[in-house]
Amino acid sequence: MLLGIGLRTLAVIGLAAVSAGVKWLDAAGMPLSQVIFCRNLFAFIPILIMVRTTVGFGALKTTRPLRHLTRSVVGLTAMVCTFTSLKTLPLVASATLGFTAPLFMTILTLVVLREKVAWQRGLAVLVGFAGVVVAMHPGAVKPSLGVAFGLAAALFTAGAMISIRGMPKSESGPTIAFYFTLAGTVAGLAGLPFGWITPDPTTLMVMVATGMAGGVAQLLLTTAVRLAPLPVLAPFDYTQLVWSSAFGFILWGERPDAWLLLGAAIVAASGIYILWRERRGTRG
Repeated sequence: MLLGIGLRTLAVIGLAAVSAGVKWLDAAGMPLSQVIFCRNLFAFIPILIMVRTTVGFGALKTTRPLRHLTRSVVGLTAMVCTFTSLKTLPLVASATLGFTAPLFMTILTLVVLREKVAWQRGLAVLVGFAGVVVAMHPGAVKPSLGVAFGLAAALFTAGAMISIRGMPKSESGPTIAFYFTLAGTVAGLAGLPFGWITPDPTTLMVMVATGMAGGVAQLLLTTAVRLAPLPVLAPFDYTQLVWSSAFGFILWGERPDAWLLLGAAIVAASGIYILWRERRGTRG
């Protein structure tokens, strides 16, 4: 269990680093399509190593291509929205909006999967969105499309979670990660003719590091779930606030105010409670 917690913590640090890298590349003038291409292309390095040393390349053969396509489209939409929100929002604010994914997952469970949702989880959703209002008040974050894109990213992330949950057991974690990364690379490649900047050595280093951090984080998140229960791991996901605050302060001098931190704490508590209730299998 301790190993799972350690891997999850490293994954969260990796996710915060990816957000910082994406924001840095955007500030350097890199088009979104190029950022997406690099994020996924260089993520292949750790993912292919993982596939080779665990399930083997034979596991990449799938009979469920449409399932992978659906998961990839939803996941890539979430990625585009996340990267767009980072253009205008502080790292901590973007991370806070990302924490609403479990709230949206509860709503999608009710609407899409037609599963009954306990009133306690419904109340937690309302409390969580109240936390968003607290965190995103005008004094903490300037009103912008970044907030809308951040919430849309969380919604599509929740959709990706549901699509992964519906995957047959024959589709391993590394296999799912491979096809998602492949789809992201192809999508980013298709957009390169419409925008490209030739990176200097520093920008190239950030490009590679961002992609590899994303690939490693993706694999660590999957592995950690197999080593420790989700309710044990979930609180460590929210330490991303700490790492995002650190990156934001060091790189851009961002200083989140007390309202933003309070709202983030409310959202985090709601998300943890929802995951705990789901783990218990409570329905109705």
